[in-house]
Amino acid sequence: MITTREYAALSARDIARLVGCGTLTAVEAVTAALARIGERDPKLRAFTEVWPERAVAGAARVDARIAGGARLPLAGVPLGVKTGEGPDSYQNRRLAAAGCVPVGATSAPRTARGWQTYGHTDRGPTLNPLDPAWSPGGSSAGSAVAVAAGLVPLASGSDGAGSVRIPAAWCGVIGFKPTNGLLPARDRAGLNSPGVLARTPGDVLAYLDAVGGAPEAAAPRPARPLAAVWSATLGYADTDPAVAAVARRAADALAGAGLVTVDETADLALVDPAPAWAALRAGSPSPGDVRRIAANGERLTGLFERTDLVLTPTTPNPPHGHGGPGDRMSVALTWAFNISGHPALSLPAGATPRGEPVGLQLVARPRGERLLLDLADRATRTGAVPPATTA
Repeated sequence: MITTREYAALSARDIARLVGCGTLTAVEAVTAALARIGERDPKLRAFTEVWPERAVAGAARVDARIAGGARLPLAGVPLGVKTGEGPDSYQNRRLAAAGCVPVGATSAPRTARGWQTYGHTDRGPTLNPLDPAWSPGGSSAGSAVAVAAGLVPLASGSDGAGSVRIPAAWCGVIGFKPTNGLLPARDRAGLNSPGVLARTPGDVLAYLDAVGGAPEAAAPRPARPLAAVWSATLGYADTDPAVAAVARRAADALAGAGLVTVDETADLALVDPAPAWAALRAGSPSPGDVRRIAANGERLTGLFERTDLVLTPTTPNPPHGHGGPGDRMSVALTWAFNISGHPALSLPAGATPRGEPVGLQLVARPRGERLLLDLADRATRTGAVPPATTA
């Protein structure tokens, strides 16, 4: 048997390796996950529902497949499923086929009114494991909390304006949105992409291989450091100086580790995408919105002809309280890339002097997922960025 503390320290790939070689059973892994949820979730409220009988039965089926000779890349990995998406969504069905076992539904905001970066349950709001006074971000709030607290090593999310990346930044874990269209969109506008919350880049890569079909060959690693452009504001966001400073230190640490070179002369100034995003979501973009989208698309296309990465803070502000963000636009630095479709990832970057968590957002050219994940893996292995939380 495995203790809940031992379980919480394992990555998704650790669990799959142990289950695959017979050291651990999927039933033992899922039982430990359910016990960990029972210990921690009454206070955190990451889950709106837990499915113990269904989960144990699913784990037993995984064990039977392993005993029959199946090789499953995510064998026995307990999975949190974002509320509103369900186990039968495209990405969750692909994850289950790879051996994941859904254990429950994770929280999201109760309504879509405003830019609500929190999670709701019938037991009260979802709490950030780093500080219960803070929102965990949203809308994939419970998924981020479940991963950060070691309830599950992997949780599905969806990202229409930053809904995976923002909670990742505020809970100290990794949040990943692939290129728009790589997976079926969650909305008619094509803005809302499936995504994932995890604690290691390797687990995100395992997710990508599982949901994207047969694993592709790894992207060739450039012999040189990757070229990067830094922007604290993208030309329009009201970014807190303390947040910008933490994210910039993380970018400089990547450069110090020889992973990137930061172009200090590039001036990345986009047009504020807020009205265009809202119009696309409503299905009624005006000619002005179309021009705004085209202008940003042209600027990004030109930029990625001469650079590999864009680096920004994930959010312009630190976590707000449970009363809401007020007039702050926590999505200001993320939703431009939901419109443009570029793959983006949030890595833990550190904390402000007040202890507030900050994320570093990495953006690559379309279909550059493996470049992002290779860089994230090297950044975590070299200590250039802090490890993800297991709070």
